[in-house]
Amino acid sequence: MAVSISNLGYKKLSQMIFEWQAADRTSLMALFIVMEVALHWLWCFFVWWQQDVLYNYINMHYLYPLWLGVSVVGLFFLCMVKCLFHSKSNEALDKWQIVLITIYTLYIATVIVMIGYSSLFAGVSVVGGAMLGMMLIKRRNAWRMFWLQLILMLLAIMLPYFGVSLPNLRQLTIIHPMLDGQNYLTYNEIIAAENMVSALAFENNVLNWDDINEVQRSSAFFWRSTHLFLALPKAIFIVYMFRALLLILDDSRQETIRHANQDELTQLKNRRYGLKKMKYALSQIKENQDLSIILLDLDWFKSINDNYGHEMGDQVLVEISQTLAQSFSDETIITRYGGEEFLIVLPNTKHDSAMVIAEQLRSSIAEQVINVEGVIDFNVTASFGLYTLTYEERACIAQKYKTILKERAVSESGSLPIIKPIVAYRAESHLSSMQKMPSDICQRLISTADKALYEAKHRGRNQVVSANKMFAEQDDCAHSLYRS
Repeated sequence: MAVSISNLGYKKLSQMIFEWQAADRTSLMALFIVMEVALHWLWCFFVWWQQDVLYNYINMHYLYPLWLGVSVVGLFFLCMVKCLFHSKSNEALDKWQIVLITIYTLYIATVIVMIGYSSLFAGVSVVGGAMLGMMLIKRRNAWRMFWLQLILMLLAIMLPYFGVSLPNLRQLTIIHPMLDGQNYLTYNEIIAAENMVSALAFENNVLNWDDINEVQRSSAFFWRSTHLFLALPKAIFIVYMFRALLLILDDSRQETIRHANQDELTQLKNRRYGLKKMKYALSQIKENQDLSIILLDLDWFKSINDNYGHEMGDQVLVEISQTLAQSFSDETIITRYGGEEFLIVLPNTKHDSAMVIAEQLRSSIAEQVINVEGVIDFNVTASFGLYTLTYEERACIAQKYKTILKERAVSESGSLPIIKPIVAYRAESHLSSMQKMPSDICQRLISTADKALYEAKHRGRNQVVSANKMFAEQDDCAHSLYRS
């Protein structure tokens, strides 16, 4: 796609990160450079227009070459915007990117040297350019651009110490005779020198205070305004770009989490998320609270796919899922466990209440009419397996698990008499809370409910079977779970 100013809307900035081709992103980088160069060109125009007022602060002999160079660089990058759009070869694109970063780096270094060093201007130019490069061009090339800019900055700082005078637009008026030379390095030092000279001049009455203060103050104001004008628009734009990037990442993160936790067909939570929430619900059980789980399976679902096609099978799953979602509150964990199986976790629900809920749900599914393209109507049924983990059973499991881990921790300590009590104490303190349960506790509970579901199928389908009643004759409170 062609890159232009009209492409700089928020939606386009959001799309460019993941959807635009490499050539388009490089073309956009060139366009951003054109916008930055345009700011420099406008500054040169303003200085030329107000040269009668600003001649005391600016060396006009350097302004015209700088203005010409800014114009040439701007035209070059404007042409590059169009050339990159037609670039199809990755090898050619890589060369274009190297040309882009080389010319841009040399250009920015020259502008910083000519206009005068400012930590704000230099920092935004070096860091901001590298950050935009990381987004729009190959990171390897952006990294090269960053290091090249740093090297040039260091050279510009060090060369004046070796007697190399760099061209500078800053014109020193009051203190020029007092300094042997002027260069890029001494910009900040000149500010301090001007302040010092002004103060001394006032104290000794060598110069009129109003005259020197006005000149010095105006010079400082002009150059600081210049650096703000050149740096702040780019800084604001970069912050805006990264705000857009963060919004994209947030949306992508939410989308990833949604797909990771949600079943695409039924829009219910998937198995992995359901097991995670189920284990958390187990850890949050308080005293005298029970947890019930329901495992249901649609009856004769294979025959529905065989007789009406898989699309109709999917429609049945979607409609049954909607029935499940509408039948429970947000606190209930409803999961498509796999195929035509659904898992429902009911925190803080007694066995009798869970049986009533399961029976009502079974009746609702059996009465639901499935329509096939307005021609055939049929009903589906479901078999239910239910298991309620009581607080007492959970306490029994937790106690056994605690004992097992304590014995394991002590045995792993070996024959070291000093370490043994320490390990045992850590195991005991770590498991003192009743929230500690075996890692496979969820699968054990589901396996127990699945046995009841299998029994419901065996008894003729379309009914609810309680695993608690099936294992009522067991003496061990958790015997059914540990035998699963």
